[in-house]
Amino acid sequence: MITLDSFDISILAILQADNTTPQRDIGERIGLSAPAVQRRIKRLRETGVIRADISVLDPEKLGRPITILTEVKMEVEKVEIIKQAKAIFSNAPQVQQCYYVTGDVDFILILVVYSMKEYEELTQQLFFGNNNVKSFKTSIVLDIVKAGLSIPINKP
Repeated sequence: MITLDSFDISILAILQADNTTPQRDIGERIGLSAPAVQRRIKRLRETGVIRADISVLDPEKLGRPITILTEVKMEVEKVEIIKQAKAIFSNAPQVQQCYYVTGDVDFILILVVYSMKEYEELTQQLFFGNNNVKSFKTSIVLDIVKAGLSIPINKP
């Protein structure tokens, strides 16, 4: 784990809200020079604290209005089968998030699709066509109350 000081935490909070904020503006807000902010951001990326700089898109505006939560139970929990499932789920573009979890199921997937027909085809590919999948359960999202990628950052 990397040690973060109050400047690092402030930079991360600003970047989580808007990662297009100019380094000069960040520096002015937290009391550092733009080059100092740049060095810190570079270190945060190199150490993996910042994993990616992305734009969060609105699936509905891009023609993918249906969000689906799917719980997947594997036939057996062998290392190779789990690795295979992780690879299959990771490579499906409709799978927005994939969690390998404890409990009654093995995976929880968050999917976005443009129609139930697309979801049906996806189930054939990911679940019915996979002998290692014992069962899956689907919940269709009626309303996204909160969706985000921000991590709460506590100041030391």
